[in-house]
Amino acid sequence: MPESKITIDDIARELGISKTTVSRAISGKGRVGGETRSRVLQFIEEHNYKPNMMARALAQQKTYNIGVVWPDDYNAVDLPFFQRCMIGMSEITSSYGYDIVVSLITGDDISGLKRIIDNHKVDGIILTRTLVDDAPARFLKESGIPFVTVGSTDDPEIISVDNDNFSACSELTSILIAKGLRRLALIGGSTGHVITKTRYDGFMEAFKNAGFPVDSGLVYLDVENISKVGNILKELLKKNIDGVICMDDYLAGEVISRCRDEHIRIPEELRLASFYNSSILESAIPSVTSLNFNDRNLGAVAAKTLLDLIDNGTAKSRMLSNYEVVLKESTK
Repeated sequence: MPESKITIDDIARELGISKTTVSRAISGKGRVGGETRSRVLQFIEEHNYKPNMMARALAQQKTYNIGVVWPDDYNAVDLPFFQRCMIGMSEITSSYGYDIVVSLITGDDISGLKRIIDNHKVDGIILTRTLVDDAPARFLKESGIPFVTVGSTDDPEIISVDNDNFSACSELTSILIAKGLRRLALIGGSTGHVITKTRYDGFMEAFKNAGFPVDSGLVYLDVENISKVGNILKELLKKNIDGVICMDDYLAGEVISRCRDEHIRIPEELRLASFYNSSILESAIPSVTSLNFNDRNLGAVAAKTLLDLIDNGTAKSRMLSNYEVVLKESTK
Protein backbone atom coordinates (compact mmCIF):
# COMPACT_ATOMS: atom_id res chain seq x y z
CA MET A 1 0.00 0.00 0.00
CA PRO A 2 1.61 3.36 -1.00
CA GLU A 3 2.17 5.32 2.18
CA SER A 4 1.28 8.66 0.60
CA LYS A 5 -2.19 7.30 -0.29
CA ILE A 6 -3.15 6.07 3.16
CA THR A 7 -6.77 6.65 4.17
CA ILE A 8 -9.07 5.68 7.03
CA ASP A 9 -10.43 2.92 4.75
CA ASP A 10 -6.90 1.52 4.39
CA ILE A 11 -6.31 1.54 8.13
CA ALA A 12 -9.64 -0.18 8.82
CA ARG A 13 -8.98 -2.87 6.23
CA GLU A 14 -5.43 -3.58 7.38
CA LEU A 15 -6.39 -3.81 11.04
CA GLY A 16 -9.69 -5.63 10.49
CA ILE A 17 -11.82 -3.03 12.25
CA SER A 18 -14.53 -0.60 11.16
CA LYS A 19 -13.93 2.90 9.80
CA THR A 20 -15.95 4.28 12.71
CA THR A 21 -13.61 2.59 15.17
CA VAL A 22 -10.59 4.04 13.34
CA SER A 23 -12.11 7.55 13.41
CA ARG A 24 -12.89 7.26 17.11
CA ALA A 25 -9.40 5.97 17.87
CA ILE A 26 -7.79 8.86 16.00
CA SER A 27 -10.00 11.57 17.46
CA GLY A 28 -10.03 10.16 20.99
CA LYS A 29 -13.81 10.55 21.04
CA GLY A 30 -16.26 7.72 21.54
CA ARG A 31 -15.81 4.32 23.17
CA VAL A 32 -12.72 2.54 21.87
CA GLY A 33 -10.58 0.07 23.83
CA GLY A 34 -7.10 1.17 24.76
CA GLU A 35 -5.47 -1.68 22.85
CA THR A 36 -7.37 -0.85 19.64
CA ARG A 37 -6.53 2.83 19.90
CA SER A 38 -2.85 1.95 20.36
CA ARG A 39 -2.92 -0.31 17.28
CA VAL A 40 -4.45 2.46 15.15
CA LEU A 41 -2.01 5.13 16.30
CA GLN A 42 0.93 2.77 15.90
CA PHE A 43 -0.20 1.96 12.34
CA ILE A 44 -0.38 5.69 11.53
CA GLU A 45 3.04 6.22 13.10
CA GLU A 46 4.60 3.42 11.04
CA HIS A 47 2.95 4.10 7.69
CA ASN A 48 2.02 7.76 7.46
CA TYR A 49 5.46 9.26 7.01
CA LYS A 50 3.78 12.25 5.31
CA PRO A 51 0.59 12.27 7.34
CA ASN A 52 -2.80 12.64 5.80
CA MET A 53 -3.79 16.07 7.06
CA MET A 54 -7.27 15.04 8.11
CA ALA A 55 -6.00 12.11 10.15
CA ARG A 56 -3.22 14.23 11.55
CA ALA A 57 -5.64 16.97 12.53
CA LEU A 58 -7.99 14.53 14.21
CA ALA A 59 -5.20 12.76 16.03
CA GLN A 60 -3.72 15.98 17.37
CA GLN A 61 -7.03 17.80 17.65
CA LYS A 62 -5.79 20.52 15.31
CA THR A 63 -7.26 22.12 12.21
CA TYR A 64 -3.88 23.04 10.68
CA ASN A 65 -5.36 26.40 9.78
CA ILE A 66 -4.46 29.80 11.16
CA GLY A 67 -6.70 32.84 10.85
CA VAL A 68 -5.40 36.18 9.59
CA VAL A 69 -7.64 39.12 10.41
CA TRP A 70 -7.72 42.12 8.09
CA PRO A 71 -9.57 45.36 8.78
CA ASP A 72 -12.27 45.96 6.18
CA ASP A 73 -11.45 49.69 6.00
CA TYR A 74 -7.98 49.30 4.49
CA ASN A 75 -7.13 51.79 1.74
CA ALA A 76 -4.88 51.72 -1.31
CA VAL A 77 -1.75 52.17 0.81
CA ASP A 78 -2.67 49.50 3.35
CA LEU A 79 -3.32 46.81 0.74
CA PRO A 80 0.32 46.36 -0.42
CA PHE A 81 1.35 46.18 3.26
CA PHE A 82 -1.15 43.40 3.97
CA GLN A 83 -0.20 41.60 0.77
CA ARG A 84 3.53 41.60 1.57
CA CYS A 85 2.81 40.50 5.14
CA MET A 86 0.61 37.71 3.80
CA ILE A 87 3.37 36.47 1.49
CA GLY A 88 5.73 36.21 4.45
CA MET A 89 3.09 34.46 6.54
CA SER A 90 2.27 31.99 3.75
CA GLU A 91 5.92 31.04 3.27
CA ILE A 92 6.16 30.04 6.92
CA THR A 93 2.74 28.42 7.37
CA SER A 94 3.03 26.29 4.23
CA SER A 95 6.38 24.91 5.38
CA TYR A 96 4.67 23.78 8.61
CA GLY A 97 1.71 22.22 6.78
CA TYR A 98 -0.72 25.00 7.71
CA ASP A 99 -3.19 26.92 5.57
CA ILE A 100 -4.45 30.47 6.07
CA VAL A 101 -8.07 31.53 6.60
CA VAL A 102 -8.67 35.26 6.07
CA SER A 103 -11.33 37.05 8.11
CA LEU A 104 -12.39 40.67 7.64
CA ILE A 105 -13.44 42.94 10.49
CA THR A 106 -15.79 45.78 9.63
CA GLY A 107 -15.64 48.54 12.23
CA ASP A 108 -16.70 47.14 15.60
CA ASP A 109 -18.32 44.07 14.03
CA ILE A 110 -16.21 41.04 14.97
CA SER A 111 -18.92 38.47 14.23
CA GLY A 112 -16.82 36.90 11.46
CA LEU A 113 -13.90 36.45 13.86
CA LYS A 114 -16.20 34.99 16.51
CA ARG A 115 -17.65 32.57 13.98
CA ILE A 116 -14.34 31.01 12.96
CA ILE A 117 -13.33 30.69 16.62
CA ASP A 118 -16.67 29.28 17.79
CA ASN A 119 -16.69 26.78 14.90
CA HIS A 120 -13.11 25.71 15.65
CA LYS A 121 -11.93 26.59 12.15
CA VAL A 122 -8.40 27.65 13.20
CA ASP A 123 -5.68 26.82 15.71
CA GLY A 124 -4.56 30.42 16.16
CA ILE A 125 -5.05 33.98 14.94
CA ILE A 126 -2.87 36.81 13.63
CA LEU A 127 -4.34 40.29 14.04
CA THR A 128 -2.86 42.64 11.44
CA ARG A 129 -3.77 45.87 13.24
CA THR A 130 -3.72 46.91 16.89
CA LEU A 131 -6.19 49.41 18.31
CA VAL A 132 -6.21 51.64 21.37
CA ASP A 133 -9.62 50.17 22.25
CA ASP A 134 -8.95 46.70 20.90
CA ALA A 135 -12.18 44.67 20.90
CA PRO A 136 -10.76 41.85 18.69
CA ALA A 137 -7.79 41.36 21.01
CA ARG A 138 -10.05 41.35 24.08
CA PHE A 139 -12.27 38.72 22.52
CA LEU A 140 -9.31 36.53 21.59
CA LYS A 141 -7.91 36.78 25.12
CA GLU A 142 -11.26 35.70 26.55
CA SER A 143 -11.56 32.84 24.04
CA GLY A 144 -8.20 31.40 25.10
CA ILE A 145 -7.08 30.74 21.52
CA PRO A 146 -3.40 31.44 20.74
CA PHE A 147 -2.99 34.73 18.90
CA VAL A 148 -0.32 37.23 17.88
CA THR A 149 -0.67 40.83 16.80
CA VAL A 150 1.17 42.56 13.98
CA GLY A 151 1.63 45.88 15.71
CA SER A 152 2.54 46.97 19.20
CA THR A 153 0.22 46.90 22.19
CA ASP A 154 0.35 48.18 25.75
CA ASP A 155 -1.02 44.88 27.07
CA PRO A 156 1.95 42.83 28.37
CA GLU A 157 -0.13 39.64 28.14
CA ILE A 158 -0.46 39.93 24.35
CA ILE A 159 2.31 38.58 22.12
CA SER A 160 3.11 41.17 19.46
CA VAL A 161 5.47 41.43 16.50
CA ASP A 162 6.18 44.86 15.09
CA ASN A 163 8.65 46.95 13.18
CA ASP A 164 10.42 49.49 15.37
CA ASN A 165 8.30 52.37 14.14
CA PHE A 166 9.12 54.53 17.17
CA SER A 167 12.88 54.49 16.52
CA ALA A 168 12.42 54.81 12.76
CA CYS A 169 10.12 57.84 13.01
CA SER A 170 12.37 59.44 15.61
CA GLU A 171 15.43 58.90 13.42
CA LEU A 172 13.86 60.37 10.29
CA THR A 173 12.57 63.39 12.22
CA SER A 174 15.98 63.89 13.84
CA ILE A 175 17.66 63.93 10.42
CA LEU A 176 15.27 66.60 9.18
CA ILE A 177 15.80 68.68 12.33
CA ALA A 178 19.57 68.39 11.82
CA LYS A 179 19.05 69.72 8.28
CA GLY A 180 17.63 72.87 9.87
CA LEU A 181 13.92 72.05 9.61
CA ARG A 182 12.67 73.18 13.03
CA ARG A 183 9.05 74.00 12.17
CA LEU A 184 7.86 70.64 10.94
CA ALA A 185 4.16 69.91 10.59
CA LEU A 186 2.81 66.41 11.19
CA ILE A 187 -0.28 64.96 9.48
CA GLY A 188 -1.58 61.58 10.67
CA GLY A 189 -4.54 59.23 10.68
CA SER A 190 -6.79 57.76 13.33
CA THR A 191 -5.68 58.10 16.94
CA GLY A 192 -7.64 54.92 17.55
CA HIS A 193 -4.81 53.00 15.87
CA VAL A 194 -1.76 52.23 18.00
CA ILE A 195 0.55 52.90 15.03
CA THR A 196 -0.58 56.54 14.99
CA LYS A 197 0.41 57.01 18.63
CA THR A 198 3.74 55.25 18.04
CA ARG A 199 4.62 57.48 15.08
CA TYR A 200 3.56 60.58 17.00
CA ASP A 201 5.70 59.58 19.99
CA GLY A 202 8.71 59.03 17.71
CA PHE A 203 8.22 62.49 16.17
CA MET A 204 7.99 64.13 19.62
CA GLU A 205 11.02 62.20 20.90
CA ALA A 206 13.19 63.62 18.12
CA PHE A 207 12.31 67.20 19.06
CA LYS A 208 12.86 66.46 22.74
CA ASN A 209 16.32 65.01 22.05
CA ALA A 210 17.19 68.00 19.87
CA GLY A 211 16.07 70.44 22.56
CA PHE A 212 13.46 72.18 20.42
CA PRO A 213 9.79 72.71 21.25
CA VAL A 214 6.98 71.34 19.10
CA ASP A 215 4.29 73.77 17.99
CA SER A 216 1.07 71.85 18.72
CA GLY A 217 -0.67 73.98 16.11
CA LEU A 218 1.34 72.17 13.44
CA VAL A 219 0.10 68.69 14.41
CA TYR A 220 -2.99 67.37 12.64
CA LEU A 221 -4.23 63.91 13.63
CA ASP A 222 -7.38 61.92 12.84
CA VAL A 223 -7.11 63.01 9.22
CA GLU A 224 -8.93 60.00 7.78
CA ASN A 225 -10.67 61.85 4.96
CA ILE A 226 -8.11 63.06 2.43
CA SER A 227 -10.46 65.86 1.41
CA LYS A 228 -9.24 67.61 4.57
CA VAL A 229 -5.64 67.73 3.35
CA GLY A 230 -6.17 70.69 1.04
CA ASN A 231 -7.48 72.93 3.82
CA ILE A 232 -4.78 71.72 6.22
CA LEU A 233 -2.11 72.59 3.66
CA LYS A 234 -3.54 76.09 3.18
CA GLU A 235 -3.47 76.62 6.95
CA LEU A 236 0.09 75.36 7.24
CA LEU A 237 1.41 77.62 4.50
CA LYS A 238 0.28 80.59 6.57
CA LYS A 239 2.30 79.35 9.58
CA ASN A 240 5.81 79.70 8.18
CA ILE A 241 6.55 75.97 8.24
CA ASP A 242 9.79 74.34 7.07
CA GLY A 243 8.19 71.10 5.94
CA VAL A 244 5.51 68.45 6.38
CA ILE A 245 5.84 64.87 7.60
CA CYS A 246 2.95 62.56 6.73
CA MET A 247 2.39 59.41 8.74
CA ASP A 248 1.75 57.34 5.61
CA ASP A 249 1.98 57.47 1.83
CA TYR A 250 -1.75 57.92 1.37
CA LEU A 251 -1.49 61.33 3.00
CA ALA A 252 1.86 62.15 1.38
CA GLY A 253 0.46 61.41 -2.05
CA GLU A 254 -2.45 63.75 -1.40
CA VAL A 255 -0.10 66.52 -0.24
CA ILE A 256 1.84 66.16 -3.51
CA SER A 257 -1.40 66.35 -5.48
CA ARG A 258 -2.60 69.46 -3.63
CA CYS A 259 0.78 71.15 -4.02
CA ARG A 260 0.62 70.50 -7.76
CA ASP A 261 -2.87 72.02 -7.92
CA GLU A 262 -1.73 75.11 -5.99
CA HIS A 263 1.56 75.40 -7.92
CA ILE A 264 3.60 74.85 -4.75
CA ARG A 265 7.04 73.50 -5.59
CA ILE A 266 8.52 70.60 -3.61
CA PRO A 267 11.16 70.91 -2.15
CA GLU A 268 11.82 74.56 -3.11
CA GLU A 269 8.77 75.93 -1.28
CA LEU A 270 7.80 72.95 0.87
CA ARG A 271 9.76 69.95 2.03
CA LEU A 272 7.92 66.67 2.42
CA ALA A 273 8.60 63.28 4.06
CA SER A 274 6.58 60.14 4.87
CA PHE A 275 6.82 57.73 7.79
CA TYR A 276 5.97 54.85 5.46
CA ASN A 277 6.98 53.98 1.92
CA SER A 278 4.92 51.85 -0.45
CA SER A 279 4.31 51.49 -4.17
CA ILE A 280 2.11 54.59 -4.01
CA LEU A 281 5.20 56.81 -3.94
CA GLU A 282 7.42 54.83 -6.31
CA SER A 283 6.60 57.10 -9.24
CA ALA A 284 6.09 60.30 -7.25
CA ILE A 285 7.69 63.46 -8.62
CA PRO A 286 9.72 64.57 -6.83
CA SER A 287 10.80 61.35 -5.10
CA VAL A 288 9.80 61.38 -1.42
CA THR A 289 12.01 60.94 1.64
CA SER A 290 10.52 58.06 3.62
CA LEU A 291 11.00 54.97 5.76
CA ASN A 292 11.38 51.51 4.26
CA PHE A 293 10.33 48.43 6.24
CA ASN A 294 10.56 44.73 5.41
CA ASP A 295 6.86 43.86 5.60
CA ARG A 296 7.41 40.39 4.18
CA ASN A 297 9.76 39.55 7.02
CA LEU A 298 7.31 41.08 9.51
CA GLY A 299 4.63 38.66 8.32
CA ALA A 300 7.02 35.72 8.41
CA VAL A 301 8.13 36.44 11.99
CA ALA A 302 4.51 36.90 13.10
CA ALA A 303 3.55 33.52 11.62
CA LYS A 304 6.54 31.74 13.14
CA THR A 305 5.79 33.31 16.52
CA LEU A 306 2.17 32.13 16.36
CA LEU A 307 3.19 28.59 15.40
CA ASP A 308 5.63 28.51 18.32
CA LEU A 309 2.81 29.64 20.59
CA ILE A 310 0.50 26.93 19.23
CA ASP A 311 3.09 24.16 19.51
CA ASN A 312 4.86 25.14 22.74
CA GLY A 313 2.32 27.26 24.58
CA THR A 314 4.82 30.10 24.87
CA ALA A 315 6.41 32.74 22.69
CA LYS A 316 7.99 36.17 23.06
CA SER A 317 7.04 39.51 21.57
CA ARG A 318 9.45 40.77 18.91
CA MET A 319 10.47 44.28 17.87
CA LEU A 320 12.17 44.24 14.47
CA SER A 321 14.77 46.89 13.63
CA ASN A 322 15.12 46.15 9.92
CA TYR A 323 14.21 49.57 8.58
CA GLU A 324 16.05 52.19 6.58
CA VAL A 325 15.71 55.95 6.22
CA VAL A 326 15.69 56.84 2.53
CA LEU A 327 16.52 60.47 1.84
CA LYS A 328 15.26 61.71 -1.53
CA GLU A 329 14.55 64.87 -3.48
CA SER A 330 11.56 66.04 -1.45
CA THR A 331 13.70 67.15 1.52
CA LYS A 332 16.74 68.61 -0.26
